[in-house]
Amino acid sequence: MSSATTAGDAPGARPAALPGGPTGGPPRPAFAPLQGSARAWGTVALSLATFMNVLDSSIANVSIPAIAGDMGVSPSQGTWVITSFGVANAISVPLTGWLTQRFGQVRLFTTSVLLFVLASTLCGLAPNFESLVFFRVLQGLVAGPMVPLSQTLLLASYPPALAGTAMAMWAMTTLVAPVAGPLLGGWITDNMSWPWIFYINIPVGLLAAGMTWSIYRSRDPGPRRVPLDWVGLGLLVLWVGALQMMIDKGKELDWFASPQIIALAVVAAVGFAFFLAWDLTESHPIVNLRYFARRNFTVGVVSLSVAYGLFFGNVVLLPLWLQQWMGYTATWAGVATAPVGLLAIVLSPWVGMNVARIDPRKLATVAFVGFGIVLWMRSQFSTLAPFTTILLPTILQGAAMAFFFIPLQAIVFSGLRPEQMPSAAGLSNFCRMVAGAMGTSIFTTLWENRAVLHRAHLTEALNRGNDAALQVLAQLASAGQSPDQAAATISRMVDQQAYTMAVTDLFYLSAGLFVALVVVVWLASPMPLNKAGKPSDGGGAH
Repeated sequence: MSSATTAGDAPGARPAALPGGPTGGPPRPAFAPLQGSARAWGTVALSLATFMNVLDSSIANVSIPAIAGDMGVSPSQGTWVITSFGVANAISVPLTGWLTQRFGQVRLFTTSVLLFVLASTLCGLAPNFESLVFFRVLQGLVAGPMVPLSQTLLLASYPPALAGTAMAMWAMTTLVAPVAGPLLGGWITDNMSWPWIFYINIPVGLLAAGMTWSIYRSRDPGPRRVPLDWVGLGLLVLWVGALQMMIDKGKELDWFASPQIIALAVVAAVGFAFFLAWDLTESHPIVNLRYFARRNFTVGVVSLSVAYGLFFGNVVLLPLWLQQWMGYTATWAGVATAPVGLLAIVLSPWVGMNVARIDPRKLATVAFVGFGIVLWMRSQFSTLAPFTTILLPTILQGAAMAFFFIPLQAIVFSGLRPEQMPSAAGLSNFCRMVAGAMGTSIFTTLWENRAVLHRAHLTEALNRGNDAALQVLAQLASAGQSPDQAAATISRMVDQQAYTMAVTDLFYLSAGLFVALVVVVWLASPMPLNKAGKPSDGGGAH
């Protein structure tokens, strides 16, 4: 899912530059669209690389308990495998524009894919948890250019009249991957071992890199020297890294009772303040924060980022709960979470065709209300919930996803000139990916905290001699369990109830926040339609 967000860029618009990169210098040579089999195979190659990248952001979700158990860490620490990749990927996206102009887009894309394969191999070979997290950071860093460059190369392969078709096919790839990820990850974890969720990238990546180089190597504009905002990049890495570490390690270190957490909070706050001051005065900033002066850009990015943080936090939480407390294997947890993309695949083309005719705020409202209903349904789960009850909201969530990315991107990009869209896309992608990584950390921490609270209440009720508890103890004794065995069984049942109550609390909270986002998205200015029935440039009011 992480890369689907750029699928809604203005259909047919060819990016003049890439996210975050400088746009000065001599114009680049234009290449004629590809023809026949070259275009078909080029589309396959770029789609394979995109599929691999997006797959890697979802395939690990159902494998976290297995990874955590094998590495000797808690499941909440195991989620660092997800957040480390997300944060590193977010940080590397703004560098794509500079790297593209410095090395050439085809060279950079091919190298990025090959380095992704290498990092995937290292992840599978990681001897301990610390090295696994380090290699995931490396994997996220080298993955940054892959998605925006796959779009750029794909658009250049098609004539302008078929640009919308090209991006629709690209978007389908990003929607199929989240369906395949949990299924594939669960099956591999149960039937092979978790390192193979990384090893499967090796043949896919090598094939994609080889095909891309053979088809596109003669279409590379070539490198040129361009300036890079090294100070801004350093400050960006500093404050984002400190903030993510603070959130990841907060529960483990008892939050602000720990000097380390206090130090990380100070570094994050001071780093952000310096980054803000530097970015707003630098002539070639690593990310252009001036876009936030536009009303629609700000409303769109805030809505997209908050919603994605909520969405991704829940996506990670559901398989953890199913495997830890509902007795699901990784395979069945994957089956329960995979169908989220089915309705999205069916409905996204309709949304893409109609986003120019229907107010995007109305379409986004459908998404937020849909997510709210789905999460309210999940808030009614209990430890006795059958598989069909768990599966139904997952299927319905796909419809909300179809109305989510494309309309919000239409709001983000409304009123921007074509040459502004790539850097605006880089900034919005950065915000979204950081929000997704932080949403994962925040949700797993809140889950643990709420479970502790519910367990204390349940234990207090048991200690008062609750009749139901006494009946359970009597039944366990009659089944031949010793007092110690019966106590252990009761403790497990209490934990199961506590963690289930905690996860439903978060589902309920998320439902309310999604509905509240309806109000936020309507703060955007309406997007006037021109005679062609498409948004005019007036939609991005300041």
